[in-house]
Amino acid sequence: MATITGPIDVSALRARLDRASAAAEQAGVDALLISPGSDLRYLIGAGGDSFERLTCLALPVGGTPTLVVPKLEQPGYAAIPTDELGVEVVTWVDGEDPYALVKAALKGSRTAVADMMPALHTIKLGQAIGGTQSLAGPIIRELRMRKDAAEIDALRKAGAAIDRVHARMGEFLRVGRTEREVAHDIALAIVEEGHTVAEFVIVGSGPNGASPHHRDSDRVVQAGEVVVIDIGGPVAEGYNSDSTRTYVMGEPTYDDVRDTYAVLQAAQQAAVDAVKPGVTCEEVDAAARTVIADAGFGEFFVHRTGHGIGLDVHEEPYIVSGNSLPLEAGMAFSVEPGIYLPGRWGARIEDIVVATPDGVESFNNRPHDLVVL
Repeated sequence: MATITGPIDVSALRARLDRASAAAEQAGVDALLISPGSDLRYLIGAGGDSFERLTCLALPVGGTPTLVVPKLEQPGYAAIPTDELGVEVVTWVDGEDPYALVKAALKGSRTAVADMMPALHTIKLGQAIGGTQSLAGPIIRELRMRKDAAEIDALRKAGAAIDRVHARMGEFLRVGRTEREVAHDIALAIVEEGHTVAEFVIVGSGPNGASPHHRDSDRVVQAGEVVVIDIGGPVAEGYNSDSTRTYVMGEPTYDDVRDTYAVLQAAQQAAVDAVKPGVTCEEVDAAARTVIADAGFGEFFVHRTGHGIGLDVHEEPYIVSGNSLPLEAGMAFSVEPGIYLPGRWGARIEDIVVATPDGVESFNNRPHDLVVL
């Protein structure tokens, strides 16, 4: 079924459909074909999942947007004001050919399909329509990268909600508990503090903290250990939080923890300070990476400095070496350098920020200091 993400602003969605159509024309394609997921949610306010039955928004340049949807899935889209949006809804039942219905809604055969559309549907659409296929991602992401005021408000709300969870960490993270027990309680708190679901919970204690994408395990948290907590999820509007803080269980076991963490803290702040319109994504990455490398820890910073965030936890723009994209006001992304010492411990500090017309705003405002529990 479709997923409705909070109040529907018809004028904003109508503007997005118009901009998407104009962007498609500029890109030299005749239509966008969007399957359920965050792109569909961005355009009409309803997401959901793809299944073996085709659901597809056909957005032809200069034509009527048409939502082709199985009749049994139609109730999930009933709350979408399709008439006001100018979207025609065409339903189909088992035994009918939905790919022919999509073709009938088009005026040309140069189509751009959603990046995450299942191959099952991509191939059959290509066979039915003919012409050429390309990815819609490069077209849609140009719109989604630049958040409007309502999107920024939703991200600000999500940031405040996840800050409230980090403020409660002493309730959950205690010596003698397993990472999985801690993660379970954090997941409950994420919902209690205003998210619709806990999208992810990372609890990396001791040597597990040196694995950036460790989730949780039956490992018992020990006194003196450093613990990385990376958590997030969507609020009702569909926009996500993502924040990491690093904790230590009393006096650190390793003598190098505080000095090394100070390097990380300086690197994270340097990257945030670098954010403003006109600065490139790779320059923000370099601001963090230079501080860490100059301190001798370059080989232990093993991932990009950040990723865009919105309806997806990871989206454009990516704050990484080689990305020369200049920042613009409204671009929101994480700033999350880390230092990971294999077999010993790791640390990461992560805030979500947005480029403003004259600088940067952070959506996360918990202290960056190493938190002693």
